[in-house]
Amino acid sequence: MAIQWFPGHMHVTKKAILERIKDIDVVIELLDARLPGSSANPMLAAMTGHRLKLKVLNKQDLADPARTEAWLAWYRAQSDTAAIALDASDTAPAQRLVKACRELAPHRGGMAKPLRVLICGIPNVGKSTLLNTLVGKKAAKTGDEAGVTRIEQRINLASDFYLFDTPGMLWPKIIVEKSGYHLAGSGAVGRNAYDEEEVALELIQSLKGPYAPLLVARYKLDTPEAEIPAMHDEALLTEIGRKRGAVMSGGRVNLQKAAEIVINDFRSAAIGRATLETPAEFEAWLQAAQAHEATLQAERAARNKKHKRRHDQEEAALPRPEAGDGDHEDANDSED
Repeated sequence: MAIQWFPGHMHVTKKAILERIKDIDVVIELLDARLPGSSANPMLAAMTGHRLKLKVLNKQDLADPARTEAWLAWYRAQSDTAAIALDASDTAPAQRLVKACRELAPHRGGMAKPLRVLICGIPNVGKSTLLNTLVGKKAAKTGDEAGVTRIEQRINLASDFYLFDTPGMLWPKIIVEKSGYHLAGSGAVGRNAYDEEEVALELIQSLKGPYAPLLVARYKLDTPEAEIPAMHDEALLTEIGRKRGAVMSGGRVNLQKAAEIVINDFRSAAIGRATLETPAEFEAWLQAAQAHEATLQAERAARNKKHKRRHDQEEAALPRPEAGDGDHEDANDSED
């Protein structure tokens, strides 16, 4: 089941960004370092156009360091784009953000030309927590559920550096199915939009190859590490549930409970530092999804064309009044 979540307030956010972007010099997009491709908003990329961009891989302390470096290099290779990684332990995030933005836009600065920056990101990516750290007080609401921030805010990080915050926003259609599950696993999607067991199985599929040792260590699995990648996802979830005591009467494993354990352990990094996707993997998923979407659109266009042709044929087959019929009736009417 594909995961989609775009509640009404996100339409308002989209309009606010479109209005604000006209005056913005640099766009900061906060990404989840555990899923840097899936947490990048394609709609935001279209809305911001050729604006200078700073990609911030947040929560790097929860992610695989080697994969974080690979993602930073991948983003830095893009035009007009810089990339840095942050986490909650960073003692001077404001300085790093300001420095990176000034390097991107050296032509802006001073009171006559203040640097205007917009910070965006998906829900629950840690933006509110970061902003509170930047200003040294609780300026933004925080929470572990998607969709906490609902209003735009302006924060002055320097006398000539204006940072505009916006609520978290996803996009109307997530075409990369894997991304939908990764977003749900990270907490970026509202709880009513996904099935926890399905999400846990997808997380296991993404984790069992590169992070088998972490799974064995966390859940004290009996299966040898070398055999974990080849295990069926449901069998692995069942073993995890049994090891963690999610057992019902009769000895059956409660897969719902096991799924909740896996999701919570991933979000808290209790499993260990893990990144669900590499740049190469994400690009492959995206290309496949775009090709599938193109096929669907072509099929839809063909159906619409076929329906229109049939409609035109039916219209042409309808009887038409003979020429002069209307005049004859008018004449009779005038005689009466």
